[in-house]
Amino acid sequence: MEIYQGKSISGGIAIGRICVYRGRDPGVERCEIKDVPGELLRLERAREAAADQLEGLYAKACAKTGKARASIFRAHKVMLEDEAYLGSIRSMIQKERVNAAYAVFVTGILFADTFAAMEDAGMRARSADVRDVSGRLVRLLEGVEENRIRLEPPAILLAEDLSPSETMRLETEGLLALVLKKGAVNSHTAILARSLDIPALVQTGISLMAECDGMLAIADGSEGKLILDPDPGTLEKMRERKRRYEKEQETLRSLVGQNAVSKDGRSLGVYANVGSLKEVEQAIYNDAGGIGLFRSEFLFLGKNGWPSEEEQFTVYRDALQRMGGRTVAIRTLDIGADKSEPYMGLPEEENPALGCRAVRFCLKHEEVFRVQLRAICRAAAYGNCGVLLPMIVSPEEVRQVRGILKEIRDGLAKKGIPFGPLALGVMIETPAAALMSRELAKEADFFSIGTNDLTQYALAMDRQNPELERYFDAKHPAVLRLIEMTVDSGHQAGIQVGICGELAADPEMTGRFLEMGVDILSVLPSKILPVRKAVLSA
Repeated sequence: MEIYQGKSISGGIAIGRICVYRGRDPGVERCEIKDVPGELLRLERAREAAADQLEGLYAKACAKTGKARASIFRAHKVMLEDEAYLGSIRSMIQKERVNAAYAVFVTGILFADTFAAMEDAGMRARSADVRDVSGRLVRLLEGVEENRIRLEPPAILLAEDLSPSETMRLETEGLLALVLKKGAVNSHTAILARSLDIPALVQTGISLMAECDGMLAIADGSEGKLILDPDPGTLEKMRERKRRYEKEQETLRSLVGQNAVSKDGRSLGVYANVGSLKEVEQAIYNDAGGIGLFRSEFLFLGKNGWPSEEEQFTVYRDALQRMGGRTVAIRTLDIGADKSEPYMGLPEEENPALGCRAVRFCLKHEEVFRVQLRAICRAAAYGNCGVLLPMIVSPEEVRQVRGILKEIRDGLAKKGIPFGPLALGVMIETPAAALMSRELAKEADFFSIGTNDLTQYALAMDRQNPELERYFDAKHPAVLRLIEMTVDSGHQAGIQVGICGELAADPEMTGRFLEMGVDILSVLPSKILPVRKAVLSA
């Protein structure tokens, strides 16, 4: 029996046979070339093809894991435009007259090793990203197809490391756990791996020996351990721990149908955040009280053109019908220069998080906005529907949207097209919105606090920057004060106030939110029952 101590990125316990994944042979043959301009052109075409592939992966990841986790593929696309990286490759082709694949291979190693040697954990995590981008370019230059990673299920997958692309290509059916020799807790691969909802470990230091293939092992995601060839006593002990863990999950299932009411009688709605119809089904399975945040972006990303009114209407209607009368709050298009598609024709912005995004984009491109609002109005005839406006900072924006909605409803009525009542909600995502919440509450039917962006703007920290991760504190007193201010303003105006950011799922905050009087916590479908348990225990 051998025990390897790593770091956990996802909990749970898996017992099964090891399947070793070694990836492709990284060797690339060095060849002398005569046509330097032609080789540079081949590089550029491969770069463009890689960018197209990454857009496809981004769209797929958005549907599977959500925009935040999918953003790594947009980051990879940016790397394909990095002048230091590309300049090194081009210089090697020109000066040493070598083939583009070899120049990419060598440059990738140099850049990856440079990042891996850095002290900052966030920068070290970029090492895998460089290898991923370089490997993609090499495959395109050499005409090698990218296949899904298959394994003999059920299995614990053991690998040196996985790139984000490789993680997305995993055949997840029968995958019991993921164990990496290297990797980083805060890497993009780790973020994607968490969405698989299986035990996952990094930095175990295990050698990928041939004899590991098929060996019985235990992946302990709770304690970050990999146990190879466990002795009978250890195996029975871990089986018992696994049974207890599964029993805990069954206990959570017993909460289905129960109202989330604290010991002192305070009630709190537990809703779901979703980004696809598949996640609506997960929300229903976990007994969501409603959909507090329906992200509509998946209808717009990974496409070659704007989705039609009919396409949007069909999806919104299906979501409302599946929820059977429970509230569905559809967030209008939250997109901008940092989250766009080529067909949108948007210019690059120096500070996209502060740019023409969300409701600002929609009011600027009113023709696109009206199509979405018409689809939502029509879908509202099939259930309890709300529309949620992101990035609002002033009452005038809400009044402007109300005016557009009135025109749309009047137009539908004249044509005899059915539509339903619509509650108009405002997302509180900026300090400005929180400070103006008393005025905004006079214009809105409900509030939803997006703590991720609220924290980002309140603390002046880019939430996508791994170097700032340890400072990014959603429980900062300033953030909590803004939340409390918003709740008070909403209640004074007689409207409900919910929280839909990641902080809503933090069990340590449940009691505090009850004290504040928060009406709804909207979380990932998998977090619904744990949050309900936290409310019942508070």
